[in-house]
Amino acid sequence: MKVKGAMGLEQALELGAERDPLVSAAGALWLLAWALLCATLGIGLQLFGGEGYHSGFLALNDLFAQLPSTIWQWLTVLGDERVTLTLALFLSRSHPRVFWTLICAALVAIAYGRGLKPLLDAPRPPAVLPAGSFELIGDGHRRHSFPSGHSVTAAVFFGVLAYYAQRIRWRLTFILLATAVGLSRVAVGVHWPIDVMAGLAGGALSAVIGAALARRSLWGIYDPGVHLAFVVLAGFAAIGLFVDDGGYPAAALPLAMLASLALVWMALQYLLLPLMRCR
Repeated sequence: MKVKGAMGLEQALELGAERDPLVSAAGALWLLAWALLCATLGIGLQLFGGEGYHSGFLALNDLFAQLPSTIWQWLTVLGDERVTLTLALFLSRSHPRVFWTLICAALVAIAYGRGLKPLLDAPRPPAVLPAGSFELIGDGHRRHSFPSGHSVTAAVFFGVLAYYAQRIRWRLTFILLATAVGLSRVAVGVHWPIDVMAGLAGGALSAVIGAALARRSLWGIYDPGVHLAFVVLAGFAAIGLFVDDGGYPAAALPLAMLASLALVWMALQYLLLPLMRCR
């Protein structure tokens, strides 16, 4: 026998799933084209950039240094896995298909990004270039440069949103935002441009694969127990934002505000409103 709260959630998930298409052929084409463009740019930098793997870094890093560092810190934290999980909470109940696709795509992206990083163990700019020769914002990470994990994460999150978006302007906005997050990794001085292109390409492909996996595992959308497990996981990710700003102090307050809003939203949607309905 199902309790009223569980039944209410099951009905909400069924209604929410209908808001988004099961398949978005146009969305997949956009993501595949974006991945191809990023891969082509990355290969082009490697072959014709003049500095091989390091091509384009100093020029872009110097160009981006003309903008306030706060902007880059705010942008770069959008590639933090905890931030994207926290943002996903706002979609979880009303768009469970998108939420589940994000989870599936994230699992693919983890295998891609975290699999290649230790395997290649490429040195980052702070390990190669002399201190003071480029703009460095935040912690100076030195290892596991390829691919850029923040770029992968941003491409997965905003790529899934672009996949389900119904208007071209929204797809373009999400793709440009993910690209800006990727480029912020060059701006803060911890990744080469090729790392970013590989991260964006891999993240976009992960979003497409995640959408395909989500279609084949509908229990992740409709099963209240599975849904709640990932909601709780996202809630813990939000809590983590209160104690760790990812090494970017200018983003600490916005992250705390985001976490507060997400946790209040989570409590409202999954605790307070169901209790009121039960009464």
